[in-house]
Amino acid sequence: MRPWFVVVAGGLLGCSGAWAADGAPAGVPTSAPVFDALQREVQSIFGKCRSAVVRIEASDQRGYLSGTGFFIDPNGTLYTSYTVGGDTQDIQVAFGGAHYPAHRLVSDIRSGIAILKIDAETPFLTSGNSRQLAVASPVIAIGYPMDLPLTPAFGTVGGFDLKYQGRFFATTHIRANIPVQRGEGGAPLVNARGEVVGVLISRVESGNASYVLPIEAAEKVRKDFMRFHDVRPGWIGVRIKPLEEPVNGSTAGIEELLPNAPGEKAGLLVGDVIVQVGNHRITSPEDVLDASFFLTATDETLIRVARDGSERDFNVTPVDNPDARVSTTEGIEPPLKIDR
Repeated sequence: MRPWFVVVAGGLLGCSGAWAADGAPAGVPTSAPVFDALQREVQSIFGKCRSAVVRIEASDQRGYLSGTGFFIDPNGTLYTSYTVGGDTQDIQVAFGGAHYPAHRLVSDIRSGIAILKIDAETPFLTSGNSRQLAVASPVIAIGYPMDLPLTPAFGTVGGFDLKYQGRFFATTHIRANIPVQRGEGGAPLVNARGEVVGVLISRVESGNASYVLPIEAAEKVRKDFMRFHDVRPGWIGVRIKPLEEPVNGSTAGIEELLPNAPGEKAGLLVGDVIVQVGNHRITSPEDVLDASFFLTATDETLIRVARDGSERDFNVTPVDNPDARVSTTEGIEPPLKIDR
């Protein structure tokens, strides 16, 4: 049987072919079977994932709040949004018919997530690959809206954005065409295989769509904590300007090197054009910002530049700059909040 998202696309968008006597294209399911198949698949994914998704209750200076989280290992570690678990008190996780006090491991306003832990053996979601998503990829969010039961929401990927209404995120976010309600901050976004591809951290305007931190970005934060018991954003001290014409496919030109910063020490020069940072191919200054999120202080990384008609590689060791813990460039602010 073809994957359900192919069937749905064919049924909703139409396809060429001979028309059957009842008016439907030959060999294409009529609308009722198409939506039945979609319902079964969404229910199957929801059933597969639901045991690892939990309600989180906490308090802050404004009073009681609730949100959503999901387990990422069998030892009770879970992701949620910063607004739910990053700066709150008396955090409780409702799981298996009981309430467990949660220990906060990580509070990272830069990424918009918090990592919590309860003392219990738990089910967990398997991580997928958000980079395999494309515009119109089908996705499902699973969360606890307000005081209602666990609820799935089906939608599609609307885009991949680094900036929204003039404000930059710390890294590219998935824009999901999924409505958001109070209590769903921290919900997992899963793909058609039931793998988690991101953490829901903010809403778009009236809540008809949402912004999701890719799971790779959340894992970067978690791996830093596992290695250093801290979040370790890397900083190299380079300012980038856009070029009018691309050089070797990139318009990310180095405008300034801060004195004695890692970039200058490694041999980068003003006028170099950055074409690669680590494993990230660079085509614009925005790509540099996106790639910089994945730098870790003290971890050497490759930076490839175009200079004098050729490309050169430099090994740069980022440092831990306190300013980078909030933003990596002027204009970046903490993620937009989902209303309580």
